[in-house]
Amino acid sequence: MKTAVILFNLGGPDSPEAVRPFLKNLFSDPAIIGVPQPFRWLLSELLSRRRAPIAREIYAKIGGRSPILPQTEDQAKALETWLLANGVDARAFIAMRYWKPFAAETADAVRAFGPERIVLVPLYPQYSTTTSASSIAAWDRAALTAGVRADTKTLCCFPEETGFVRAYADLLRSELEKTQGGAKLRVLFSAHGLPERVIQRGDPYQFQVERTADAIAKLVGETMPDWRVTYQSKVGPLKWIGPATDEEIARAGSEGTGLVIVPLAFVSEHSETLVELDIEYRELAHEKGVPVYRRVPAVGTHPEFIAGLGAAILRTLKGGKICGGGADGRRLCPAAFGKCPMSADGVGHA
Repeated sequence: MKTAVILFNLGGPDSPEAVRPFLKNLFSDPAIIGVPQPFRWLLSELLSRRRAPIAREIYAKIGGRSPILPQTEDQAKALETWLLANGVDARAFIAMRYWKPFAAETADAVRAFGPERIVLVPLYPQYSTTTSASSIAAWDRAALTAGVRADTKTLCCFPEETGFVRAYADLLRSELEKTQGGAKLRVLFSAHGLPERVIQRGDPYQFQVERTADAIAKLVGETMPDWRVTYQSKVGPLKWIGPATDEEIARAGSEGTGLVIVPLAFVSEHSETLVELDIEYRELAHEKGVPVYRRVPAVGTHPEFIAGLGAAILRTLKGGKICGGGADGRRLCPAAFGKCPMSADGVGHA
């Protein structure tokens, strides 16, 4: 059966000139800034103008562009190969949220492909209204406009998917082995932060991030040092979830504790890993006297991750469940998280 797999991610500017329009698209998303029009448009203009020079400096440190699209293309090819080897006639498409290729362009390509079934796969391991839900909503609008008609299922998240967890555990073990030498170590599972009010409204992101960290730590086993979950990339005046990664780096320095950072909410490298973690936070660690600072790479095309994601897609296609949290596809989040896209009995309503 002809199958289209749609991979969603944030996207990133492909040139210095693309930085400001990329930011404008980001700040225009009602999932990011929830004020009504025309105020959201005015805010997006103001914020994109203000942030663009800073963002250009950030991207200049990694060649002037985001690497997220070519890395996602590599993941798409690896996933196609795995699915074909497991009996699925699938083609993987990419739809980025805030820069090319946009969902509209991808929907036209999917319509031309003519699949009999579609599975939507946000490459955000932990579900949030600000990421996965926004990408899926953009796809729904684009598919309707393009006239895409096929049986469609959604893999909403995969915070505890076995292959994903194994991939990060394998990469973490490798970094821990490189730090042997008696230094006291701590692992920081660093995820992108969110304003507290997003979580208070029932968004399950923080809950799922903590589940991912716990699953990785358990799989690493006896060699796992002290660890904690932290959050990075705070912007603006709102109170954000914590503890903050930079504050924990400073604390580790005061204790003489070495650090190994795991970017557990990302599956590919981009400015937040290559600049914020690798450059800015590394410099902070040096300033604060952190004796060891290492960073685990994103899972990328790690074989365990690709196989795990492929298996989750197969479960989604066969069972119609949309949660990749476990083998049975049942709802992972407690009932208090009302923004979870699954009902209490495990039936998707995204």
